[in-house]
Amino acid sequence: MGDIDFHKLYTGFSGRTMLRAAVSTTPPSPARHPHALRRLLSSSPLRDTNALPPSNAIAAPLPHPPPRISSHHPASSYRDYARLLQSCVAAGALRAGREAHARLIVSGLGQDAALATKIVDLYAACGHVGNARRLFDGMPKSNVFLWNVLIRAYARGEGPREAALELYRGMVERGVEPDNFTYPLVLKACAALLDLDTGREVHRRVALTPWGADVFVCAGLVDMYAKCGCVDEARAVFDTISARDAVLWNSMIAAYGQNGQPVEALSLCRDMAANSAELTIATLVSAISAAANAAALPRGRELHGFGWRRGFGSQDKLKTSLVDMYAKSGCVWVARVLFEQLTRRDLVSWNAMICGYAMHGHADKALELFNKMRSEAQVMPDNITFVGVLSACNHSGLVKQAKEFFELMVDVYSVRPTVQHYTCLVDVLGHSGRFEEAYDLIEAMPIEADSGIWGALLNGCKIHKNIELGELALEKLIELEPEDAGNYVLLSNIYAQSGKWEKSARLRKLMTDRGLKKIIACSWIEVKGKTHGFLVGDASHPRSDEIYEELERLESLMGTAGYVPDTMAVFHNVEDDEKRTMVRSHSERLAIAFGLISTPPGTKLLVTKNLRVCEDCHVVIKLISQIVQRDIIIRDVNRYHHFKNGECSCKDYW
Repeated sequence: MGDIDFHKLYTGFSGRTMLRAAVSTTPPSPARHPHALRRLLSSSPLRDTNALPPSNAIAAPLPHPPPRISSHHPASSYRDYARLLQSCVAAGALRAGREAHARLIVSGLGQDAALATKIVDLYAACGHVGNARRLFDGMPKSNVFLWNVLIRAYARGEGPREAALELYRGMVERGVEPDNFTYPLVLKACAALLDLDTGREVHRRVALTPWGADVFVCAGLVDMYAKCGCVDEARAVFDTISARDAVLWNSMIAAYGQNGQPVEALSLCRDMAANSAELTIATLVSAISAAANAAALPRGRELHGFGWRRGFGSQDKLKTSLVDMYAKSGCVWVARVLFEQLTRRDLVSWNAMICGYAMHGHADKALELFNKMRSEAQVMPDNITFVGVLSACNHSGLVKQAKEFFELMVDVYSVRPTVQHYTCLVDVLGHSGRFEEAYDLIEAMPIEADSGIWGALLNGCKIHKNIELGELALEKLIELEPEDAGNYVLLSNIYAQSGKWEKSARLRKLMTDRGLKKIIACSWIEVKGKTHGFLVGDASHPRSDEIYEELERLESLMGTAGYVPDTMAVFHNVEDDEKRTMVRSHSERLAIAFGLISTPPGTKLLVTKNLRVCEDCHVVIKLISQIVQRDIIIRDVNRYHHFKNGECSCKDYW
């Protein structure tokens, strides 16, 4: 799925805490209701003044330095304006704030630096960053809060994020010392821009200040390193803090989840609980997301139950993460039940369910949900929605529908196609043997084709034994990924299937000469809370003898049903018996056999594989599901396969 962003852990903190800092010398602000703002306005010392600031008043620079409040401006007037402006900021009341700004200019208090800072805060908080910046540029800048207000706006994306980094450098040059609110905001901008160099520069400066041990600054560092793909550096920062709060734990758990290390994320979640840290909704969402990426259904179920026991069960945010987890763990029907229970279905939840159906090959349900999302829910689809829709068409061979949805995305919803969208379209065209269309699409794309697109074309060439175009695709792939052995293997298999053994052997020799090694196939199955991994031909498992005995028993029964091993892709100079042994010991078969001897009859099996399921294994698993009367789910690198009663959900199209 496209990805769900569950990790904005300290943004709210910065905003709320800076808000408290702004009013630390004033009484608590009144209620946020607009009537309260009107009462404040009506009680201000210039209530008969209706003037608004002229168009150039917002940009007008304030005198430098600002004069002190004179004796004819009572302190009560100053406090009233401070309270009024703070209420406007809290309520996002731009119109009332502008009126207050006008009255300040008329009264002469507009020259006060503290009140002017609140006006900058108001415009920035209401999304008028340009107005805030013009005021800022004309003011004295010795107040760190003033810098933080504008840096926060840019870091949140209300304007170019690069401006946040420019402001940070500007305040340092002016001798204004950043504080524990500045650093998380700057690091947030670095993370969004993937600016690792500036992030490290900030880290070095932080290390020389007392803020190096601040949990929110450290959480910002962890998040920045995680977003930039430096999970080890994120962990190094995490390990330096002994007194960790939930925000820091959550940041590190999210860092592992974002960088493809779900097992480590789940392990850290257990450590967090063992250290008596208070698990929050953000903790659960990050951990459940990690369980989803690992297809760790038992862990996900444990987290599901834990969340319910802690009283989070009614929260849509948790349910949405569970929708994603159950869909990615093979239980798409459970995901749909939770989806229907949502109080409010936002875009994230619709995307999770549509992409879930797409992964499982349920194109009809994915497209039905997409139409319901647009017509009944009136939710505007985004680029992730269309990745799910096009993926659903791809996994079911719906070429015509895929092209129509692509046009709908561009012409009606003005969504700019990404590499993912083009990959889906090229894949479905190549799968259907429409190579001329697929190649023309690649040539006409406004963006550069990546390895995913050429790989999709190469896969189509393998299915239809298109050697000429397959060679072209491999040539492009070697330019993009010269060290990826999988590309060579795929073309080698195309040669083998076409009986061109000499070319196949030559390509394998080229791999050897270049020191390239094929990715070792590996499959996993979880039984009784423990994950068991198997390699091809693996004999290291403690129950290895029983596993191979089960495979021989099953193969005998399959032979009676007419099964003959497909050994076409195995080298031609290997003896037939050895070929059958090589195919028989594929990792997913070992995992399935172990699951069969380790669980009661009727238990559903879920196996995860790091590569695509081969054609022969696909035939075998269909037969096994019929012989043992079990549901077997295989999650390979491309999609889910549900095997039941001798059939697969993919309809032999994958």
